[in-house]
Amino acid sequence: MAGVFAHWPNRITALRFVGALVLFFVLALWGTGRTETEPGAMTMLCFFLFVIIALTDYLDGYLARRDNLVSAFGRIADPFVDKVLVLGTMIFLAVMPWSQEWFPAWIVVVVLAREFLVTGIRGYVESQGESFAADGFGKIKMVVQCFAIGFCFGRVAFPWESIGIELEWLSWGTHILVWATLLTSVGSGATYVLKARAHFAQ
Repeated sequence: MAGVFAHWPNRITALRFVGALVLFFVLALWGTGRTETEPGAMTMLCFFLFVIIALTDYLDGYLARRDNLVSAFGRIADPFVDKVLVLGTMIFLAVMPWSQEWFPAWIVVVVLAREFLVTGIRGYVESQGESFAADGFGKIKMVVQCFAIGFCFGRVAFPWESIGIELEWLSWGTHILVWATLLTSVGSGATYVLKARAHFAQ
């Protein structure tokens, strides 16, 4: 097992997973009322944790490609950590009172259903000996999801009004990004179904 973490891309992936668990711990601590810290301070911490973990996804991918260190572990663990981070954070946002308005539970359910569907399709197609890697639409979906979550945290994390930025605009921006998350999730899921239709026909 030590050999798996001999290179930085896999180490970064492991650290991203640990970072996601730390983020969930903070959200659970906050959500259960075990702390009296002001929401602004807590959301600021969650905002920076999420942004750092999300950005390091591109770092480990860049290092793996640059140094030709793409591995079976990385191909499995990297998208797994992405899904744990994004979907886990969405679930918390769907149940916490201050964020439910922007992340309603039904949207999170649709996004989860899309991930289950695509994972099932990918597993079946690759079991037939064919590659079924993420396409450009799927990567756009991931970026939009991260922006939506970042905006949701960011709109209450910082004193925007003190620098002349209206919270109403940030609220609308968050709503737009969440709806864009829904559309890109459904759209990218549809493209995977269409790509795999030949296998379904068999």
